[in-house]
Amino acid sequence: MQMTGNTILITGGTSGIGRGLAEAFHKLDNQVIIAGRRQSRLDEITAANPGMIGFQVDVKDPAAIDAFAARVRTKIPELNVLVNNAGISRPESLTAEPDLSVSRDIIETNIMSVLHMTAALLPALKTKPKATIITTTSGLAFVPRNNFPTYCASKAFLHSWLQSLRVQLRGSPVEVLELTPPYVQTELSGPHQLSDPQAMPLVAYVSEVMQLLADPGPPEGEILVERVRGERFAERDRDYARRFAIFNGF
Repeated sequence: MQMTGNTILITGGTSGIGRGLAEAFHKLDNQVIIAGRRQSRLDEITAANPGMIGFQVDVKDPAAIDAFAARVRTKIPELNVLVNNAGISRPESLTAEPDLSVSRDIIETNIMSVLHMTAALLPALKTKPKATIITTTSGLAFVPRNNFPTYCASKAFLHSWLQSLRVQLRGSPVEVLELTPPYVQTELSGPHQLSDPQAMPLVAYVSEVMQLLADPGPPEGEILVERVRGERFAERDRDYARRFAIFNGF
C-alpha cells in the first residue's frame, strides 16, 4: 500500500484501532477522514489532529450510508483509501431465549454496513490509480469464542467475502487488504478490555500494522501481526483443537 499522499476514510475512527490508524496515517501526511456516530468524539479527535476531518454517520442505517457516501463523493472526490473498521462485539447466550436483536445489531454493523459502504464507494475508488480497501476482521474469525458467537461468525463472513472481492477486483487498480487483529487493548467488548494485561497494547499493534502495510505485497492480502498468526493458521498447523479449548475454557 502507498503510505503517504493518500486521502483515507476510516469508519469507526473515533476509538480503538480506528482512531489509532487514523492518527498514524495523519502523521504520515495523509488526508484522513474519520467517520463515527458521536459528534463529540469526532470534534475531540479532529481538534487534537489539525487537518483531520470528521463526518458523522450511523453505519447501521442504510439511508445514512447512502447519504454519507454521496457526501464523500461530492466533497472528497480524491478519496483513494477506504478502511472498513466500524464494528461492535456483544456476548450472547444461545441456550436461554437468545436476544436476536443483539445478533441483528452485530450483523447489520459488522457485515451489512461493510458491504453497503464498499458498494457505495467502489465505483469512485476504481477510478484512482492507487486505491486500497482495508477491512478489519479478527483472529476470532479463525478460532471462535463460544460467548461471542455472532461476532466471531461476522468476522469469518468478512474473511470469506474479502477473498471473493479480491479476486473480482484482480486487474483493477484497487488493492484489497484484510486487517486481522488479535485481542487488543480497546473498548470493543467493554471497558475492562482497555486495561486487560492479556490484550496487546494498542500502540504496539498500530505500530506493527503500519510496518506491515508498507510491504508492497502482503501475503494473500492479509495484514497479520505476529501475535495473531497462531489463530490465523491454527487449522493449517493442526493446532486448532488446543487453541479452541483454551479460548473456551476447556
